[in-house]
Amino acid sequence: MHAKFPLFLLLLPFNLLLLILCHQTLADDASAMHELASSISSASLKWSTSSDPCTWSHVQCFGGRVTAIQIGNMGVSGFLPASLNSLTELTRLEVMGNRINGSLPDISALSKLQYLFLHNNSFTSIPQNFFTGFNSLVYVSIGNNPLYWSLGEDLKSASNLVNFAASDCGLQGQIPDFFGTSFPSLELLELSFNNLTGGIPQSFGDSTMKFLLLNSQKGGKLTGRIDVITNMTSIQQLWLHSNLFSGPLPDFSELVNLVDLDLRDNQVTGPVPDSLTKLTSLKSVVLTNNLLQGPVPVFSPNVKLDLDVTLERFCRTDEGDCDAKVNILLSIAKSFGYPKIFAENWRGNNACSRWLGITCDYAGNIVVINFSRFGLNGMISPDFGSLTSLQKLLLSNNSLTGTIPTTLTNLKNLRELDVSYNSLHGKIPSFDENVIVITTGNPDIGKDRPENADGTKKSSSSIALIVSFSLGAILILLALVFYYCKKIKVTESSGVDNWLNRMRHSNNDSPKAKKDNISLSSVSSNAVLLGDNTNKCSTKSNTDGLSFCEPTNLVIPFEILRHVTENFSEENILGRGGFGTVYKGELHDGTKMAVKRMKCGAIGSDGFIEFKSEISVLTRVRHRNLVSLLGYCLNEKEKILVYEYMPQGTLTEHLFEWKKEGLEPLTWKQRLCIGLDVARGVEYLHRLAQQSFIHRDLKPSNILLGDDMRAKVSDFGLVKRAPDGQYSVETRLAGTFGYLAPEYAATGRVTTKADVYSFGVILMELITGRRALESNQSGESFHLVTWFRRKYYTSNVEFKSAIDPYIDQEEETLSSVSTVAELACYCCAREAHQRPDMGHVVNVISSQAEAWKPVDEDLEESYGVEFNLTLPEALRQWQESDISLTSDASQLSGISSGR
Repeated sequence: MHAKFPLFLLLLPFNLLLLILCHQTLADDASAMHELASSISSASLKWSTSSDPCTWSHVQCFGGRVTAIQIGNMGVSGFLPASLNSLTELTRLEVMGNRINGSLPDISALSKLQYLFLHNNSFTSIPQNFFTGFNSLVYVSIGNNPLYWSLGEDLKSASNLVNFAASDCGLQGQIPDFFGTSFPSLELLELSFNNLTGGIPQSFGDSTMKFLLLNSQKGGKLTGRIDVITNMTSIQQLWLHSNLFSGPLPDFSELVNLVDLDLRDNQVTGPVPDSLTKLTSLKSVVLTNNLLQGPVPVFSPNVKLDLDVTLERFCRTDEGDCDAKVNILLSIAKSFGYPKIFAENWRGNNACSRWLGITCDYAGNIVVINFSRFGLNGMISPDFGSLTSLQKLLLSNNSLTGTIPTTLTNLKNLRELDVSYNSLHGKIPSFDENVIVITTGNPDIGKDRPENADGTKKSSSSIALIVSFSLGAILILLALVFYYCKKIKVTESSGVDNWLNRMRHSNNDSPKAKKDNISLSSVSSNAVLLGDNTNKCSTKSNTDGLSFCEPTNLVIPFEILRHVTENFSEENILGRGGFGTVYKGELHDGTKMAVKRMKCGAIGSDGFIEFKSEISVLTRVRHRNLVSLLGYCLNEKEKILVYEYMPQGTLTEHLFEWKKEGLEPLTWKQRLCIGLDVARGVEYLHRLAQQSFIHRDLKPSNILLGDDMRAKVSDFGLVKRAPDGQYSVETRLAGTFGYLAPEYAATGRVTTKADVYSFGVILMELITGRRALESNQSGESFHLVTWFRRKYYTSNVEFKSAIDPYIDQEEETLSSVSTVAELACYCCAREAHQRPDMGHVVNVISSQAEAWKPVDEDLEESYGVEFNLTLPEALRQWQESDISLTSDASQLSGISSGR
């Protein structure tokens, strides 16, 4: 009988193998950690390559294996080595908030990794399929790194993902669908400040996301409608601002967890729905700078609301119902999906006041609706039948579907209905015999429903024929597009080259003309080359009585403006307004300018009126206290104004936001000089220019400051010409609440005394440091004029308490402040005839500003503009001068923004 062989001897080789492998793995971990310590600046960590990594600070181990590296916000620099991939027990890698650079290594072997924090570093590249194998990944944060990459299918393997934060890290392309389908536990998705395009995937409607942040995309931005959020019932925070989302707001009634909504700076149209205003979970809503229509929404007092009603398309600026005709037209627009073309061109509470496509009779009845070739989709609204005075309804050449509503037969005054060239079907209703009905170009008209609406299939031979024909047509079309694009590209390229060549040789005697760099001289040459150096003015006038003058000698090519603003980059933005964005531009010679680019939503209506007004006014007036127009670009797609650049920004920043901006508070002498500069500019507009003008929008944000803290008045888009011998002029209400004179707000009739009132409010702001309207105050304290007058007339003690505490209250200063305060109260008198004119205002303030003296000629030259010359003459003079461009650039300092 054989003796039993000991079992441990049988297992000995296997155990030895395990020991060898375990030892080898521990050695691999130690080697990887030692390499990590060598590749980063680990002095602050006190890691030693001669010791066991499991004894190091900010490193956790289990069973001798490294499970966590937590060196976030330690001031570490260097790079991450590829050997990190051998730390196969690692569950947490935290290196955020350091200065680590280079490429992210391949760490696909780290299948147990749960927490990956890489944000706030300087990683420059990321391996393809970086997230492959991360089956355990729960939290990812990779934002604020200068990467360039796209999200791929590899991320889908991280099916347990809860948080994915990747803001400002160079993401390109579209948002993948799988975020809504592959991550059942996903709660946070942050993709802000990237270069994403396209829309929000429909799959997001089935997700469990609580926090979705897609705001502030650069480049093409996110587009399309946001209907998908209707089904995101778990959402708590939704940030979609600073994109190009369009269409109406969806139904919010199911979003009972929504707390924070930000849709600012998009192109959302239509009314604000009750489902949003009545949402009880809301705490913060931001809707400013869209194309919202209908009545002003009313939210709960518990909701912090950011909504500037003057920037939207609401029927009125206060709470209340819209006019009946306006409501009908908005209902009609709803059937078309609230198209942008209506939102851009329908404003106010009177549909007969130049609303696009609407014609009224003298009694204010809508008699013609012409929506032909408007690119409309959707269906013909039955509400057309409510416009009982309608005589013509023209809807041809759109993409309308559905049927012709029978309610149109009730229009007793209707004489013509044109629905040709759409995609309508169904029988034509029975109209009176005197009604002309045009239905040409609707293949399915007269049929109960469109061809194949029942879902039946065409025969396979028909499908094959259609496919073959379509493929052939597509190939031909692609060839034509390729040829055309290539031709256009060559044409544009040669056009720019030809322009540059003409610019370089426009002055053969000047060595500066041979420079390759685009400079201020290049703008000069091109401005002259583009026109005949004469001003062409049309005989038509705009709504403010200003004939539009188109001075060809001020034309600047769009390519030049795109170049000097670095393709209108976000970094060069000086400010945003209701009709566009202002960018800082800088030529190669150091000359700076402010470039105001009208946004697409403003070009077709009020924005274009303002554009023409600014050119009309600024080509007629020239004064050291008015911002100068250097040039403009006007073509089919772009409306751009170029101003002198004022380096110290707006009075708003120095008066109300100086702490946030890191500035010093204004002294009383500085405030006096600013007030005097503004008064002189307005006095010139009122009575010293060749024509008399009313500014209509005086406020601190339209007062710009140079390096010497001297002020200039800007933004002449609302200027109104005051005809001789006419006491007041009737015009549309415009301007900013808080600065509007009472008689102007009540009657719509305006005189130069309206500007005096606005200037009085500015004086009160200079004295108190308070805004015209204080949203955090209640009662009479909300309105500065009412509050200030009470303080001034009550007692000296009360008045002193109203003075900005940052003004030195010495006896001499207090006397000066009191004089200006008295002037401010007179300027803000309720009756216009009780207000002084601006000549008297200048006299009073100049008597207080002892240190003030006229700006000398040398200082004017330092602004880079010689105001007694036209822009081309000044530019040509610079070209022909003996001073080098570099020397010239050092003298140029101040050309203004209009932010």
